Amino acid sequence: MSFNFEGLLMGLATFIIIGLFHPLVIKGEYYLGAKVSKILFALLGVITAVASLLVESFIASTLLGIIAFSSFWGIKEVAEQEERVARGWFPKNPRRD
Repeated sequence: MSFNFEGLLMGLATFIIIGLFHPLVIKGEYYLGAKVSKILFALLGVITAVASLLVESFIASTLLGIIAFSSFWGIKEVAEQEERVARGWFPKNPRRD
């Protein structure tokens, strides 16, 4: 009897990637501002989406697709992070504005 670990590995990778994007959104908004962060997340999303289409390996293509859609979701999260900063839930960078 053999086990197929690819599904579990993809699940773990998705969990880690999403977990990494949370602090990227927070730090990106703090250090770069919302506009620049949104542009960078969009660029990363497009680049990794295209790469996902071009890579032959199923696992690599899947990981790139997960990164792409996490990046696209990050655009929305940056806008929400702006609101959280405005409400005082997160610190505002004193060097900006």
